Order: sequence, then structure tokens, then C-alpha cells
Amino acid sequence: MQTKFLKSIVETLVNKQAVPIIDLLIDKKNVNEFLIAKKLNLTINQARNILYKLSDYGLVSFIRKKDKRKGWYIYFWTLNTFQSLKLLEDNLRKELDQLELQKKNRLEKRYYLCNTCSIEIGEETALINNYICPECEAVYELSENPELLKDLEKKIVKIKKDLETVEGERKIEEDKLEKKKVTKIKNAERKAKEIRKINRELKKKIAAKEKNSKKSKKASKKAKKIKKR
Repeated sequence: MQTKFLKSIVETLVNKQAVPIIDLLIDKKNVNEFLIAKKLNLTINQARNILYKLSDYGLVSFIRKKDKRKGWYIYFWTLNTFQSLKLLEDNLRKELDQLELQKKNRLEKRYYLCNTCSIEIGEETALINNYICPECEAVYELSENPELLKDLEKKIVKIKKDLETVEGERKIEEDKLEKKKVTKIKNAERKAKEIRKINRELKKKIAAKEKNSKKSKKASKKAKKIKKR
């Protein structure tokens, strides 16, 4: 299900040619761009152009490594699943708002139709034209389109269902990121604690060494005094 939604946002934001990249990147990290180009039967420049477009939306990220033998940089790409789902969620919400507005207008406003030109217009435009089509001079008829309302309602129900699923998937990814963040912080704190412990032990050793050195000097001075007597 998640793959389907990720492909949907890629097609919406970039193009259909970019969709198969999801199959190559999902659940993987740092995928070689030359491998991506080969799998998609594209040139490296064509593959990079698609990946750069995805990167502009924050859907993918990359690291680069220098090829020691050839001397050029190779890019390794990772899919940003959370950002992709978040963008899709935002797009679905916008689409839902537009459809609900269309439905509201259909229920509250009148629309008129020129049967000859098959053009539908709002009541304000019909009034300006005296309810006569300026193209063919036919009289506008009141447009009653129950099928259009049904179609809008179907689309609204589908988008609401998809939105609920995408929101759930996005929250799962958000939780994963939060856990990784907590783990990273804990690891950093543990490492810092270990460093502090090492530093304390080192200071103790230095202090003990200095103390022993002082004792040794005192003993040496004392021995010299006894010898002089």
C-alpha cells in the first residue's frame, strides 16, 4: 500500500518515467546512481535529472563518494519516505478541499448549459449574456446534473479513505524517525559519558603520578640531607 502511495506522489510531482525509481529505493539506503540508470534503461544524465527533481521536493537525499580509480564523484541515493508521504497527504487535503468546494457550489448555485456547444456556465455569466449563448445564439437551459454530484461524492469518499491511510503510514514513519532520533541522542550521551569517564580516570592517573613524583623528590631531598650529616 505504501509503495502505491509513494509512486502516486512521484508521478504527480515529477512524471510517470520517475515512478519505477520507488521500487529501486524503497527500504534501501545509498543506492548507486549508475545502478539506478542501468535498471531504468536510462543514461546517467537522464537518471540524475529525475533524481535531482525528486531531491528538489525533498523526496530523496544523497551522499557522494569519490571514485579513487576514475577520480569523479558518484552519488548514492536514499528515499525520504516520511517527506514523500507528508507531501502526498498535503496534496490529498488540497484535492479534497477543491472537490468539497465544487460539491458545495453545485448544491448552492445554478448552472446553465448550451446544448449546441456543450458548454456549461455559472448563473452570473448566463445573466450577463441574457441567457443566450454568444457562440451559437441558442438559449441556455438550466443544467441539472445529478451524475456529476454522484461522481464528486465518490471522489470525495475515495480521497478521504486514501487520506486516512496515508496519514496512518506517515505517522508510522514519523514514529520510526523519532525512535532513531532518541537512539541517536542516547548513543551520543553514552559516548559523552564514556569520554568523561576516561578523562576522569586520566586526571586521576596524572594526579597520582604527580603525587608520586612529589613524594619521590621529597624522599630524595631527605636522603641528601641525611648523607650530608
